[in-house]
Amino acid sequence: MSDQDRQLLVPLTMNQADPDAMSHNILVLGAGELGLPVLRSLAQRAKDIDGVKISVLLRASAVVSSSPGKQHDIAEIRGLGIEIVIGDLVKSSIDELVAVFGQYDTVIGCAGYAAGIDTPMKLARAALLARIPRYFPWQFGVDFDLIGRGSPQDIFDAQLDVRELLRGQHQTEWVIISTGMFMSYLFEPEFGVVDLKENAVHALGSLDTAVTLTTPDDIGALTAEIVFAQPRIRNEIVYLAGDTVTYGEVADKLQAALGHPFSRSEWSEEFLLGELARDPHNMMRKYRAAFAQGRGVAWDKSGTFNSHRALPVTDVASWINANLISGRNE
Repeated sequence: MSDQDRQLLVPLTMNQADPDAMSHNILVLGAGELGLPVLRSLAQRAKDIDGVKISVLLRASAVVSSSPGKQHDIAEIRGLGIEIVIGDLVKSSIDELVAVFGQYDTVIGCAGYAAGIDTPMKLARAALLARIPRYFPWQFGVDFDLIGRGSPQDIFDAQLDVRELLRGQHQTEWVIISTGMFMSYLFEPEFGVVDLKENAVHALGSLDTAVTLTTPDDIGALTAEIVFAQPRIRNEIVYLAGDTVTYGEVADKLQAALGHPFSRSEWSEEFLLGELARDPHNMMRKYRAAFAQGRGVAWDKSGTFNSHRALPVTDVASWINANLISGRNE
């Protein structure tokens, strides 16, 4: 641990701010698969709250890109009244990030793992050094605490390092949002669990292994609810779930919706660890092996934030209908 990190772990005075106070000057890091839904929902909720300003940190290359998709996203962001701040999470130094973060009372990390395995810790250090009141790290995923260290997916250890750093200080409030897997990811051909061409489901671990799934749109809407919740949510892990299903149930739902049989097979943990050993840097194989262990990747939907507040979310059957049936019939 560096001297800089040790300084961050020195106990500081607990934030005694009004528990009904909320975030007003918010910076979102990134506007990709999750960042855009978060920005949309924050902007929508902010309409009902006086004095809330939403900004997003984007690379200069993204803002001036000639890509039609990028241009559409930038136009949407500006149309929502969101201020664009130019910056680079990877190339900027911690001091440069501190200077940016320090202008906001809340920073929400939505950059994902594409920024690199070391970036989550870099951003957390910058958030603490900037002494911002509130930080939402990029932890939108599984229960890293329950999975523990030494998982087949080494990124998870890096996320535990971030949690350790945040828990070891008492100045910046943090909120971690656990969402499970992005729902669409389960159906990605590259992931290999659902093979729509062969009408097959390959269960990670066993057909009885469960996984929690949530769509990015739902995560965006629920994140906005969490940001503006009263009394303020602080120093907590908040669990979300669009659905929690076994791989066998996924096959059942596909079969019922699409009207034809799906074969089922099991990729055991032993098999997947062997696959990973033959290609130890393969990110997809790391994820498959970690999810096959079945630990920290699923939780009961009834205990989630969205369930407690009766907030609507998309379940697997609805996702299949919207993405695998509706589009096909149009």
